[in-house]
Amino acid sequence: MLEPLRQGLPPIDPSAVSGSACCRLPARYEAVGGARRFTRTTLTSWDLGDHFDDVALVVSELVTNALRHALPGDTARERQDTSVRLHLMRWTSRLVCAVRDPSLKGPVAGEAPDSAESGRGLFLVESFSDSWGWHPSPVPAGEKSADGGLGKVVWALFRLTDHYPAPERPVTADALADGR
Repeated sequence: MLEPLRQGLPPIDPSAVSGSACCRLPARYEAVGGARRFTRTTLTSWDLGDHFDDVALVVSELVTNALRHALPGDTARERQDTSVRLHLMRWTSRLVCAVRDPSLKGPVAGEAPDSAESGRGLFLVESFSDSWGWHPSPVPAGEKSADGGLGKVVWALFRLTDHYPAPERPVTADALADGR
């Protein structure tokens, strides 16, 4: 999942991740608020709370796109075991947020008319992050993608100008639920 993140930046060792967190998101638009709360808690635990506004906006857009475009539109969606996940990864000099979904269909940045209420999400992702992209990715073992493909990861990278200490322990969804 990390190979495409090397665009124009010094190489990083994938084993040098100083923090990572992941949460599974339900196939409901209310999941966007949960993704923002997860992002706030994770960034705060990493002493990166001052980056929350930009990162949360990007997370919101990526999760909304996954829910809107990558999941089946039928009523059976609520009963499916979807594989939309939010991953946050931190190194000393960069932060990556990535949303994994079950579709192979890549995101397409469109031009929305000024009067449109949607269609600017990827423009916002591009504007608020230092770079973004997507690549095919296998879904976790035991899960099926919505279209029979391997799924994809859409990611956004943020450069961190300040160097913060590594977190003491990884943040997990269980820890967040327990208030730790």
